[in-house]
Amino acid sequence: MANGHPRSLMLALGALTAFGPISLDVYLPSLPQLGTDLGASESLTQFTMSACMIGLAIGQLLWGPISDRFGRRMPLIIAVAGFVITSVLCALAPTIGVLIAIRLVQGLCGAGGMVIARAVVHDLFSGAEAMVAFSTLAAVMGVAPVLAPLIGGAVVTFSDWRGVFVTLAVIGVLLLLVSALLVPESLPRVERTSGGIRNDFRGIGAALGNRGFMLTALTLSLAGIVLFIYLQLSPFVLQKQYGLSPQGFAAVFAVNSLGILGAAQLNRRMAGRVPGARMVRLALTVGLAAAIAVVLAAMTSSALPWLLVPLFVAVSAHGVNNPALTALALGRITRGAGSASAVLGTMTLLVGALVPPLVSAFGVSATLLGTTMLVAFAAALLMAMFSPALRPESRR
Repeated sequence: MANGHPRSLMLALGALTAFGPISLDVYLPSLPQLGTDLGASESLTQFTMSACMIGLAIGQLLWGPISDRFGRRMPLIIAVAGFVITSVLCALAPTIGVLIAIRLVQGLCGAGGMVIARAVVHDLFSGAEAMVAFSTLAAVMGVAPVLAPLIGGAVVTFSDWRGVFVTLAVIGVLLLLVSALLVPESLPRVERTSGGIRNDFRGIGAALGNRGFMLTALTLSLAGIVLFIYLQLSPFVLQKQYGLSPQGFAAVFAVNSLGILGAAQLNRRMAGRVPGARMVRLALTVGLAAAIAVVLAAMTSSALPWLLVPLFVAVSAHGVNNPALTALALGRITRGAGSASAVLGTMTLLVGALVPPLVSAFGVSATLLGTTMLVAFAAALLMAMFSPALRPESRR
C-alpha cells in the first residue's frame, strides 16, 4: 500500500465513502412497495431518495469544516452513530411525510462518512498516489452497489421496506465499529483551523473561488447525473415497464455495479501511466455513445437485452469519472481539504437529488432515462473543455 498505509485502512475508508450507495441502494428493490404501502405517488416515493441525497449533500458542508477544525476521527464517529439512530427511526415512520423528514436527517449523518473519508485520503496521499487511492476507494465502494440491492431484494422476500431500514441500522453499527477501530486521526493539530464559525467555513469560500477546482467539480456533478438518474428511474423502468421482479432488478443492478467496480479497477491500474484527464475524456465519450444506444433501444425495441447492454456501459463509466475527477479536483487544493471535499460532494449530490424528480414529474420511461443520460454526458464533455485540469495537455 502506498506510503505504508495498511490495506485495512483503505478498505475502511472505501466502506465509509459508500454511505451514499448504502443509504440508497439497499432499499431500491422495495421502492415501489414502499410507495404502495404508504399511498404515495411515484414522484413522492422517489423523493424519499432525494431527501436523503439532499441531506448527504448539505451535511457535507457541515462535516467538512467541522473535521478541518476538530480533526477527522471524532466527528466521523459521531456522524456514523447518528446514521444508526435515524435508520431505526425510518423503520418506524408512519407516513411518507415523516419518512422523508427522517431520511433528510439520515442523509445529514451519512454525509460525515463520505466527506471525512475523502479528506483522510487527501491528508495521506498526493499526486499519482492520490489517484490510486481514490480509485481504490471507488473499487471498494463499488462492492456496496453490488451487495446492497441483493441484500434489499433478499430482505423484502421475508419482510417489507421497514425491514430494509432495520438492515441499514445493522450496517451502520458495523461501520461504527470500523470507524472506531481502523480509522486514525490524520489531521495534525497544527494544520487545523481555529477561530469562530466564519473562519471554520473559510475553506468553503476558498474552494468556491478556485477556478480549476470548481470547473472540475462541475464536470463531476454533470457526469454524476447519469448515476443518479439510473438509481432513481431504473426501479420503475425495469420493474414496471419491463416487468422485472424485485429480485430480478437486484440482479441487474448488481451486474451494472460490477461494471462500475471493473472500471474503477481499470482506472486504478492506469493511474500514473495514462493522464487522469485523458481517462475522463475517454469515459465521457464512451458513455455518450452508450446513452445514445439506450435511447435508440428504448424507442425501437421492447426487448430488455437491447436496453441492458448499453445501460451497463453508460453506468460503468462512473467507475472512471468519479475517482479521476475527485482526485483532479482535490489536487487543486492545498489547505482545507475537508471543506473542499464538502463542496465537491455537495454539488454532485444536490444535482443528483434534484434532476431525477424534475425530469420524471410527468412520468417515467426508458426513453426519458436514456435521454437524460445523453444530455448529462454531453454537458460534462462540454464543461471538461473549459477545465484546466481536463485539457488534453494536462498531465495531472
